[in-house]
Amino acid sequence: MSVKPLDLSKLKVFPLSERQSLTRADEILIDPDSEPRPCPERLVPLIKDCAQSLLAARKRDAAVMLIYGAHLLRNGTAKILERMMEQKWLTHLATNGAGTIHDWEYAWFGASTESVEMNVGTGTFGTWHETATNIHLAIMAGALDGLGYGQALGRLIHEDGVTLPTVQALTDAIVASPSDPLTPARADLLQAIQQQGWATGRVTVEHRWKYASILAQAYRHGIPVTIHPGIGYDIISNHPVFNGAAIGRGAERDFKLFGGSVDQLDGGVVLSVGSAIMGPQVFEKSLSCVNNLRLQSGKSIVTGHRVYVVDLQDGGGWDWTQGEPPKTNPAYYLRFCKSYSRMGGAMQYLQCDNALFIHHLYKELLQLKA
Repeated sequence: MSVKPLDLSKLKVFPLSERQSLTRADEILIDPDSEPRPCPERLVPLIKDCAQSLLAARKRDAAVMLIYGAHLLRNGTAKILERMMEQKWLTHLATNGAGTIHDWEYAWFGASTESVEMNVGTGTFGTWHETATNIHLAIMAGALDGLGYGQALGRLIHEDGVTLPTVQALTDAIVASPSDPLTPARADLLQAIQQQGWATGRVTVEHRWKYASILAQAYRHGIPVTIHPGIGYDIISNHPVFNGAAIGRGAERDFKLFGGSVDQLDGGVVLSVGSAIMGPQVFEKSLSCVNNLRLQSGKSIVTGHRVYVVDLQDGGGWDWTQGEPPKTNPAYYLRFCKSYSRMGGAMQYLQCDNALFIHHLYKELLQLKA
């Protein structure tokens, strides 16, 4: 059977103004100074333990990594996380592709989220011109400056635009040094400029809600933020500008940068909040790479780290502080618990709403600091 790939250059895309957005930035954002909703009593000691571990890690200059799913942003925690970044309580943030899409849409459009069920049937799910265009613009421009996906998009939002070299400058650089490491990135950008009709020079993209962007605040505070997407996972694939090489290039750099933070995790803390698949999958590969390189140089593997996994799903009725259950137990198949339980150190699982956890953790950190 002969199968032909889709010609995505023929996709019809639409302005965000035509989409029915289901959430608005100014309606979801939580005021960091507000009183958090009540927390289940069973979680209080775990959150206190997490806060104490986090401050102890920072005192010894160890990494504190927040790995989060898109719902943490959609549940309105951006301003709380900005406060935590300002205090240097977080040293690295990581999310998936969806986390960047909602982040950029809130920052530029002030709204995000659509009905997947309704829009797939009309062929409009994800086919939003500005979202795919500007995220690709950020990634492609950032690649020329050695930036990964996360920092490139954070820069676009924080600085309200990017500067693109001219067609002639890109062409000259490619011809002059075809084997240069930047040649593939230059070629991808050159193609996008020509095919999408992008202007060169300073390209202004005003973000009136940048306070709703986790990525922009991380960039502003100089904190590494890495993105770990899948090709075809995200709506930026639903546009003629889609370029898997550009996305992969940014994600490759981010995986390496993620590993750099894992290498600083001795005695540190990992917060995996609402990332059921990406977080554990990326972390286990990165930790293996770090340990591989350490052992080659005669160093010991990463030790002494603590992992706090937060999700709404139950933990299968298993005490994960005792290690993983047998394969005959359904809890064995909870990836977000099982993978982290294998990563050395100590793991705690908190079944909790992610925004509630972050808000209470922030308040507990403030009390301990006082």
